[in-house]
Amino acid sequence: MQPTLLILAAGIGSRYGGLKQVDGMGPGGEAILEFSVFDALRAGFGKVVFVIRKDIEAEFRERIGNKIEQHIAVEYAFQEMHTGLEWLPQAPQREKPWGTGHAIFAARDCIREPFVAINADDFYGADAFQAIGDFLRNQCAPDCYGMVAYRLANTLSENGTVSRGVCAVNPEGLLTEVTERTKIERFADGIFYTDESGTRFPLADNTPVSMNFWGFPPSIFEELETQFRAFVEANLDKPKAEFYIPTVVNNLLHSGQVRVQVLSSDSQWYGVTYPADKDTVQDALRGMASEGIYRPGLW
Repeated sequence: MQPTLLILAAGIGSRYGGLKQVDGMGPGGEAILEFSVFDALRAGFGKVVFVIRKDIEAEFRERIGNKIEQHIAVEYAFQEMHTGLEWLPQAPQREKPWGTGHAIFAARDCIREPFVAINADDFYGADAFQAIGDFLRNQCAPDCYGMVAYRLANTLSENGTVSRGVCAVNPEGLLTEVTERTKIERFADGIFYTDESGTRFPLADNTPVSMNFWGFPPSIFEELETQFRAFVEANLDKPKAEFYIPTVVNNLLHSGQVRVQVLSSDSQWYGVTYPADKDTVQDALRGMASEGIYRPGLW
C-alpha cells in the first residue's frame, strides 16, 4: 500500500503577513509545498491530502490543487474552529485554530493508510521523504510511529527567533521526549533558547529537533479524538490554547503505548516564519534548480 502525504495548510501566517502556503518561492513561482509533493512522488507516495480552511479553498485550488491533481490523487480536509466539536452543546469562542494535532485530526475521513504529516510552509529535502517512505512501508504499525529529526543548526532563521521541538533520543534511536523550546536564536557564542524569565540556555548545533515531519498509522486518529476531547474540556476558557501533535506523541510515549523511531536528516531545512525569510528560501531553491536537483519549472 502506498503511503499518503498529509499537508497542513490551514495556518493563518500572522507573523508572515499573508498566505505563505501558496506564495511563490521556487524559480518557476512554485509554493514550497509543491516541492514536498514532488519529493513525495519520487519516494513512492500515492495520494496527497491538504488540510485547509474553507475561506481559502478557492484560491488554494486555483493556485495549487488544480496543478497537483495532474500528477497525484488529491483530497481536501477542512480545519475550522468547530471541526470535531459536534459533541459540544456550544462551540467555545476562539482567537485562533486549535493547533497541529487538531489539523491532523481534521483529515480523519480521508486517510486509511500509513501517512506522513508535514507543514505546508516548510522545505524538508528529498532524502527525508525517502527515509519516511521506507519507514511507512516497512515498519509503521499501531504501536510504532516515526519522525524525521533535523540538526538544530540547519533550522534557524536569520531574521528572528524560532520555536523548535527539542528531541531526546535513546541509544536505540527511539524518541523519549519532545520538549518545546521557544525564542531560539544564534548568538556570537552559540545557539541559545530564552525561557519566560529571560534566562538563556545553550543548545548544541547538532541537537535533534522536530520540524513536524511525522509518520503515523491510521490508528492515530482514534488517539487524536480521545486526547483532543480531553484537551478541549480542559481548555474551554482559554481561547489561545493549542493542541500540538508533539504533546499527543509525548502522552503516548509516557504511557508506553507506542515507540517512535527517529530518522535523522542532515538536509538544510528551509521555512518562512518571517517575511524576510522569503529571500533565503528563494535563493536556496534557485540554487537547487541550477544544480539539477529540481527542474527549473518543477512540473
